[in-house]
Amino acid sequence: MHQPEADPVTRAEIRADLTRSGLNLIGQALSIFDADLRLALSNRQYQAMFDLPDALTRPGTSFDDTIRYLVLRGEYGTQDDPEAAVAFRVAQARTFQPHYFERERADGRWVAVEGAPLSQGGWVTVYTDITDIKRQEALLRARSDALSQQVLLNAERLAAANRKLAATNAALSEAQRILTRTEARTRQVTEMVPAHIAHMDAQYRYTFSNRRLPVIFPGAAGDIVGLTLEQALGAATARTLRPYMERALAGDPQVFEITHPTSGRRIRIALTPDRDGQGVYILSTDVSAEVQSREALAHAARRNLAARLTSGMAHDFGNLLTIILGLQGRLAARDLPPEAAEDVQATLAAARRGAALLDRLARITGARDPALEPVDLPALLADLATLSRPSLAEGTRLDLAVALPPGQLLLDPGALQDSLLNLVLNANAAITPPGRITLKARRNGDWLELTVGDTGPGFTPEALSRATEPFFTTKKGQGSGLGLSMVYDQTKMVGGTLRLSNGPRGAQVVLRLPWRPVARRMVLLVEDDDLIRAQVRDQLTGLGHAVIEAASLTEARALTDLPGLGLILSDIQLGDGLGPDLADAVPSGPVPLILMTSLPQGHPLRARAPGPVLTKPFTQGRLAAVLATALAPPKDPA
Repeated sequence: MHQPEADPVTRAEIRADLTRSGLNLIGQALSIFDADLRLALSNRQYQAMFDLPDALTRPGTSFDDTIRYLVLRGEYGTQDDPEAAVAFRVAQARTFQPHYFERERADGRWVAVEGAPLSQGGWVTVYTDITDIKRQEALLRARSDALSQQVLLNAERLAAANRKLAATNAALSEAQRILTRTEARTRQVTEMVPAHIAHMDAQYRYTFSNRRLPVIFPGAAGDIVGLTLEQALGAATARTLRPYMERALAGDPQVFEITHPTSGRRIRIALTPDRDGQGVYILSTDVSAEVQSREALAHAARRNLAARLTSGMAHDFGNLLTIILGLQGRLAARDLPPEAAEDVQATLAAARRGAALLDRLARITGARDPALEPVDLPALLADLATLSRPSLAEGTRLDLAVALPPGQLLLDPGALQDSLLNLVLNANAAITPPGRITLKARRNGDWLELTVGDTGPGFTPEALSRATEPFFTTKKGQGSGLGLSMVYDQTKMVGGTLRLSNGPRGAQVVLRLPWRPVARRMVLLVEDDDLIRAQVRDQLTGLGHAVIEAASLTEARALTDLPGLGLILSDIQLGDGLGPDLADAVPSGPVPLILMTSLPQGHPLRARAPGPVLTKPFTQGRLAAVLATALAPPKDPA
């Protein structure tokens, strides 16, 4: 008997399964609420991102109930009137206005929220976790001493452009005109995602596409349903993809990256076999910005290693060139035949050229000044933990124990983060999972004490005595032996100490750094050169100080009676007098006086300085260190 209803129902069920499977492949969280503010559709990532109970992910769930649950749980921070907060957000939702914004969640993670109204009422929302992007930008900025400013700016601009691209719904208005069926609504959701989502059958023919292929593969057609792989992407790209497709069709999931031959974009492709064995789901994303940032960090690490290696080589070659120059100089002083004298002079010229090159190399690879700046240490350690945990072995956990008084500290954040990351990864390599790494921070007298401990086997006696030597390693054939040496150098550079020991359960490394709390003061800056004064003013304000400027000794004397004046920073030589004369100029009593000059060491005017003298030019880190010493409270004689 003919049954006209059976085939359409079967097709609808297959299509619905296909849609649900496709949505669950999307990395973002998705939700659709209808005109009555009741949940129509969501994916697994929506429940996982907000840790929602099953009852709030079923179709028909009230938007009011979902918002009330999130408000009471603290998703939007502390609320004086929770019900008012719920009513405000429900009222906003009823306006059905398109919106895009980024917010920091209560747990410190960042989420981008993009919503668009539906033509028949209600709206669709895509939530994207952008925490790693935010932290990657911060990490790059912290390592700016090793990367060029232009690379940093380009990386950040590219990351920002990608986020804006995710918020651009070029096909939104076209999709809204056809949202008359559930299938059209689902297509609208997938087309908002900054990735290409597709399904391909066993004959390598596209059966579904969210029309985002041209966004990922520039130059490709937008409507590819019914086309083969070769027709949609071209023969060259298809040849690259075919082996992965074959393995995915055989049931083996694939994740890989390719470079698009025409645009040069780096594209990550995930292939997931469908459960019915009738094809494969495809998720393609543009990861060019991520790769650029990753390569920038790797380049910074390689550059640091190259600097250390070339510095040592420069020292040895410098000794050889000194010998060569001495011998050739002696030969040049003798009465030589013309041809021999010409050869000696050529050798001398080449050796002098080599010495000049080594001098330039020494300036490039020489030790840098510490870049001290005000740092929120608990936040820095939390970011470090977030950065480190994905690299830990399965079953190994990293615990933080931070017991610090409130307030910022003057630290070199880039160097400190590099050092602690090195110690955490070293501990991870030493542990046999499951294990535990503990990072503790506390004040110990005049020191900031940072301890990294693990539950591994501990240091060997040889490692305890040699671990900070360059190129010493216990990772046979794997480690460079520069990790702990770098940590030692960076710690010593800021006046700290490093101690290795074996604790009760494993290895323990203790970093002790000078305790330099940020003491914000009103500073009287006295400098008669306008450009230098502007530069030093920017350094002082960058350290959080308030600045009053004077261009002469007379002008400075007129300002010394200002209430709250906490420090004077003056040039030694001024147009109408000398900076040391300001030592006793404050009517309310002496305040710290720091002098600055470009005069050489040993000059008589430097000897008149009653306190520390900064040699021009100086870095902000050097200025911060001198200010911290001058503003530190006197130690108890006991």
